[in-house]
Amino acid sequence: MSRAEIFANIRRGLRRTEATEAQKEAVRQRLQQHPRNRIPARSLHDHDAQIELFIRMAQEAAAEVIELESLEQVPTAAANTLEAKGQNELVLASDDSLANLGWAEVHERIECHQRVGQVGDQASLTLAFAGIAETGTLMLYSRPDSPTTLNFLPDTHLVVLSKQDIVGPYEDAWDRLRESAPGRLPRTVNMITGPSRSADIEQKLQMGAHGPRQLVIFLIP
Repeated sequence: MSRAEIFANIRRGLRRTEATEAQKEAVRQRLQQHPRNRIPARSLHDHDAQIELFIRMAQEAAAEVIELESLEQVPTAAANTLEAKGQNELVLASDDSLANLGWAEVHERIECHQRVGQVGDQASLTLAFAGIAETGTLMLYSRPDSPTTLNFLPDTHLVVLSKQDIVGPYEDAWDRLRESAPGRLPRTVNMITGPSRSADIEQKLQMGAHGPRQLVIFLIP
């Protein structure tokens, strides 16, 4: 009802009547077509070049990129990374591909939990749906086994990204997301480019202004 009232007020303000069926059908077709705008040339290369571009752009955005030989190396890599940062607690997404890794092997080095993110958490670990080479951006979306709180509340965000999931432009990432759940997009889609930062106050760069102070990407084959 609220949305209907808002649209009705807009129509009255524009002195327009309710859309005809032909106009509604034109809008539906426009939404289904997903036409592309101009795409930056730097993202239009073969996949190996897109991987290199993603790494370079992510690092320029102050993200740390660590290449691993397999997903199984993630627990040790996470423990090494957190120890280097003086942290010893990690909140994991409950995704099976992460939860079933060998966390018992590093339990003496880091304390692991599986839950939603909370204020004061040291670090979190999630999976990325895609990496966008154009700007070194990660695409993540909310789901029961990977709540959005894990992307923003901890000081350090660790993200696992497969090289196979790196695409060139944003349009390719959105196409992959639409194909993964035809007709129904996730409730929340997050685009993350480097750690959170802001220079709004006195033009001084402040890390962690609206989210994690540090972003670490574990890049796996």
